[in-house]
Amino acid sequence: MIRIAPLGRALAVAAAASLALTACGGGTESAAPASSASSAPPASSTAPAAVVADGTFTVGTLLPQTGSLAYLGPPEFAGVKLAVKEINDAGGVLGKPVTEVDTDSGDTSTNIASQSVDKLLQQKADVVVGAASSSVSLSVIDKITGAGVVQISPANTSDKLTSYNDKGLYFRTAPPDVLQGRVLGDLIVADGNDTVGILALQDAYGTGLADNTQKAVEGGGGQVVEKVIYDPKAADYSADVSKIKAANPKAIALIGFDETKKIVPELIKQGIGPDKVKIYFVDGNLADYSKDFPKGTLKGIKGTTPGVDSTKDFKDKLKAVDPSLTVYNYAPESYDATVLTALAALEAKSDAGTDIAKHLQTVSEGGTKCKTFKECADLIAAGTDIDYDGVSGPIEFNDAGDPAEATIGIYQYGPDNTFKNIAFNTGKISG
Repeated sequence: MIRIAPLGRALAVAAAASLALTACGGGTESAAPASSASSAPPASSTAPAAVVADGTFTVGTLLPQTGSLAYLGPPEFAGVKLAVKEINDAGGVLGKPVTEVDTDSGDTSTNIASQSVDKLLQQKADVVVGAASSSVSLSVIDKITGAGVVQISPANTSDKLTSYNDKGLYFRTAPPDVLQGRVLGDLIVADGNDTVGILALQDAYGTGLADNTQKAVEGGGGQVVEKVIYDPKAADYSADVSKIKAANPKAIALIGFDETKKIVPELIKQGIGPDKVKIYFVDGNLADYSKDFPKGTLKGIKGTTPGVDSTKDFKDKLKAVDPSLTVYNYAPESYDATVLTALAALEAKSDAGTDIAKHLQTVSEGGTKCKTFKECADLIAAGTDIDYDGVSGPIEFNDAGDPAEATIGIYQYGPDNTFKNIAFNTGKISG
């Protein structure tokens, strides 16, 4: 099944183009390097495989242990593990403890993700939480959904996944980049920048976010004077930076991943570093660079990332699961993805992926509000329709499997090359 009709998708996009954003209160630090996406493989029109429930709810993780997003893995794994612990402490799913199988997603430079999916399917995973990278998800989505298994990502943001023919089995707890692009573009213009250069990595995440940012900049009266799409695997970025420099922008949006560690020194070398030009990061490179650059290098840089700020209580619980955590990138979204699928299995009275998918939207909207697995599970047992509001936000899935409303945080770097939150913006994604 294609989750949303072409007309419905067009209306959703049209509505997104005029998002109403509301500034929320400030907070403390919270980061979220995110998702990339290369071109999508051809969509399959076949129905998902018939799945027979075995009575044991099995969660498989497809999250980065290696590759360009490896720094994102620990908080995501911790989010899943915390959810599984709390679910099992509350009695499990369908009368049995939840089983968790962890695997590495790697990145698109390897075949690790495909091998990991094979392992998860052999282990009878009902749900796959991941990948973090949209490009990795696009490389394995047909294999996962074709097997009748739910795929739910805590960090994919590529717009391509909204209309992908996923047989109704793909969901995400992170918003598509139409929202982040709007917030980023509005922020750049609001800061007094009427000429902007965009430097983005070459994949669907990079180009998609660049396009959405450009629309917002131009919609706000600014001008994108140069947009350079670079090869993230390049050994040298001097030519790319030179093109941006020649356009003489007042601000630069740098949309990338780990290669940011090479691009920033090149910007400084060519005289357009953050001490000369206003620079903006996104979720893919909003990270702790305290050990990578001399003090003061990134001072003043602003950035955007999806998600609300994690509470101290939630962070403490995550630290109990993984004491080594220092950042909490997409941990809330990973936690909520796991809880939501478990609740959907309870409501469906089945651990089969195809059954779970039919109930993910119903447990996320329109019923009695509940905020923990146990509270929601008790309501389901009593025959009550629920509406789970999670630690990452309300997460009401729309017909495309995307959150219908989401929050984007705005952050700023200090002299220590770490960042703190300065604002939140919330917007609706569907009409």
